[in-house]
Amino acid sequence: MKIISSILAVLFLSLPSLPAISQADQPSAAQSRAFDAWVAGFKNRAMAAGIQSRVFDRAFRDVSLNTRVIELDQFQPEFTKPIWEYLDTAVSDTRIRDGQQNLRAKRNLLNRISRQYGVQPEVLAAIWGLESNYGQNRGSFSVIEALATLAFDGRRQRFGETQLIAALQILQSGDISAANMLGSWAGAMGHTQFIPTSYRAYAVDWNNDGKRNIWANNPADALASAANYLNEFGWHNGDPWGLEVVLPNGFDYALADVKNKQPIAYWNRLGVRSAAGARLPDYGEAALLLPAGGGDPVFAIFHNFDVIMRYNNAVSYALAVGNLSDRIAGGGPFVQPWQRDGISLGKTQIAELQQLLTDHGFSTKGVDGVAGANTRSAIIAYQRSVGITADGFATMALLERLR
Repeated sequence: MKIISSILAVLFLSLPSLPAISQADQPSAAQSRAFDAWVAGFKNRAMAAGIQSRVFDRAFRDVSLNTRVIELDQFQPEFTKPIWEYLDTAVSDTRIRDGQQNLRAKRNLLNRISRQYGVQPEVLAAIWGLESNYGQNRGSFSVIEALATLAFDGRRQRFGETQLIAALQILQSGDISAANMLGSWAGAMGHTQFIPTSYRAYAVDWNNDGKRNIWANNPADALASAANYLNEFGWHNGDPWGLEVVLPNGFDYALADVKNKQPIAYWNRLGVRSAAGARLPDYGEAALLLPAGGGDPVFAIFHNFDVIMRYNNAVSYALAVGNLSDRIAGGGPFVQPWQRDGISLGKTQIAELQQLLTDHGFSTKGVDGVAGANTRSAIIAYQRSVGITADGFATMALLERLR
């Protein structure tokens, strides 16, 4: 998909500030020679993919190994922000206010785009706000240099090279010059932070000037491109992403799985209700999302939540887009407050939890520090075995109990 799962909006909001690059951070002579040799070899592969020699040479004229990109790519936080802390930043009062102001200022444009692509204006505004803070943070890295660095010395070199070829194809098409092709350290570009392959597939020339310019100060092409992207992945115009719900006493938390999609009638029969206490409205199949485990708030998520996940494959991002779009449209905060005494685990702690669960006979099918579906199933099985709430949530309390 377009975006690098949680690397972009999610990590952008989560990473601490890193120190400015110093002279000591400059690539060594040996690194520079190795990079230059890689560029020479890559040129042959680029030309085999149809990139003209003159386009390649112009794009790489001032490109060098960027050690800041390597630093950011290798940086692995020792902790994961709890969802409520992420949303504190992603859906802050300032971002809501700025979103409402931008929605008013761009109302005519957003309404026209909405009519064309069938995506609500406030949803587009929310994506714009999360991806670039309404165009204020579009990125200042040379996309060619960033992607060349990732392709040479990144954790995902194949990804970097694929995106670099696509970026050169964009330059060859004439939509933008190399000097103006700026973006994030990970190669995401413009107001709505498209990576090059997604740009080539989904970007549109909304203002009919002959260029798909998602980098311009005018966000029209970028907003229309985001709408086109959501439309292509089946956005249901007018439907909500989800809604806050309350669970009945004695609810089986094992049913609360984003993959367990059921008709609304099923959840209504089980006693799941809206936060206001009403029966759930029918917007097609829904799953239950418990981002804080057995704590509040809880959400029923619909088809459009899945489409947002195609834009950025992170539950926290999709929840932020949905929540921010509701707030921009004038909705209120969640009814149930976050239970902020919950403590999320970092990667090292999750790996320890996985090992302990496996040692106790509840296999997580591997120890990788990622609390995925297998880990959740193992947690639920363990919780049931000891008679505690089986919500499948990895917490410090659970880790300490296993210790």
